[in-house]
Amino acid sequence: MNSQDNAELAPRPARGRPRGWHDKTAQNTIKSLERAMAVFEYLSETRGKTLSALSAEMSQSPATVYRILVTLEGRGLVDFDPVEQVWHIGPRAFVIGERYLRRTSLVERARPILRLLMEQTGETANLGIEKGGLVLFVSQVETHASIRAFFPPGSLSPMHASGIGKALLAEMDEARLKRILEEHELEAFTEHTITNADQLRDSLASIRENGFAIDGEEKNIGMRCIAAPVFNINQESVAGISVSGPTSRIDAGHINRLSLCVREAAQALSLAIGGEVR
Repeated sequence: MNSQDNAELAPRPARGRPRGWHDKTAQNTIKSLERAMAVFEYLSETRGKTLSALSAEMSQSPATVYRILVTLEGRGLVDFDPVEQVWHIGPRAFVIGERYLRRTSLVERARPILRLLMEQTGETANLGIEKGGLVLFVSQVETHASIRAFFPPGSLSPMHASGIGKALLAEMDEARLKRILEEHELEAFTEHTITNADQLRDSLASIRENGFAIDGEEKNIGMRCIAAPVFNINQESVAGISVSGPTSRIDAGHINRLSLCVREAAQALSLAIGGEVR
């Protein structure tokens, strides 16, 4: 066997992860790192903790927690307030988080979530954002059913007659909502379209409380849509996820189940882009 044969038989070097990368058994994990990350994550959920409080609440010895904190402090991931004797999340954690957000694509992150939502509900799943006071559909996974709703990426729709539009309007601050309502006429598309601003505001208050919006034949007769907002790290609604289909399939008896699926999908996307879940 020559050197070329040996080269061909030699195992290829790992390109990012070795064989058996999916094996999460104890032999492939670092216990000390797991403990350190547990302390770091726990601290990130608080407004600061003393060493004794962290030790007691996490059932870890003070010496172990202290070594972890000092190590993290050396990397800038935690800070210590010598006056209050309290540990806090450090500035380096923000820098790392910001780098993650820079590589996060809303549409890219949404694709598997939309696909799962379509499979769970059997209806077309949509992703939309607000653009110039209108809903801009940016992604869609179509149902396999013969009768379906179709909003191809790039389509625009009035916000007041759209499930995603109303879900986004419900989360807007008063100044932004007022500006959109002043700049866009509440056009009637069907007999079900809300065309009165006060009535729309009442509807938005209910949507915000319930966590989801319904377009009940407000844009097209025979079609219904259920939508929920997606939030970023600042708890701002940056997009909406929905399922849409014919009223013959999305009737009153299916709204509770479908709205739960849609809300879970919106929450999953919020988390995927580093956002907060309400």
